[in-house]
Amino acid sequence: MNTKTEPHDGQPARMEIVSTRSFAHPRESVFNAFADPAQLAQWWGPNGFTNTISRFELRPGGVWRFVMHGPDGAGYENTSEFVEIVRPERIVFDHLMPMHRFRMTMTFEDKHGATNLTWRMQFEPDEQNETLRPLIVHGNEENFDRLAAHLQKTRR
Repeated sequence: MNTKTEPHDGQPARMEIVSTRSFAHPRESVFNAFADPAQLAQWWGPNGFTNTISRFELRPGGVWRFVMHGPDGAGYENTSEFVEIVRPERIVFDHLMPMHRFRMTMTFEDKHGATNLTWRMQFEPDEQNETLRPLIVHGNEENFDRLAAHLQKTRR
């Protein structure tokens, strides 16, 4: 497990968060855990959250709409647009909500049957995003934990 934060090269005003985790599962399985909305709904988000996905078009220009349901019962609507899909190597999408607007680049690197998954989140300059950095980093780790548990469960 390796999570780090770093400034965006050449543009110090942009905030970038890079989270990486190695999974003992084939790259295709890890990729499909995101590419299949039925699987994605089971593990996406921090601990205690559930998801209702209403639209998922995994193609450039495709839309991903869903509601994350928090442990307190609150619903958080999300809309993203896919920018690039290279199966099973990379997924790029723009999270389009006014708060927490960012570009996510997910890379799936094959490591002799295991997969290194890297999330690179690039945020627009915003004081609130900088304040939320520790929560985002922690949330990414919880998300990776949930993905690991999902992959282990579906392996059987």
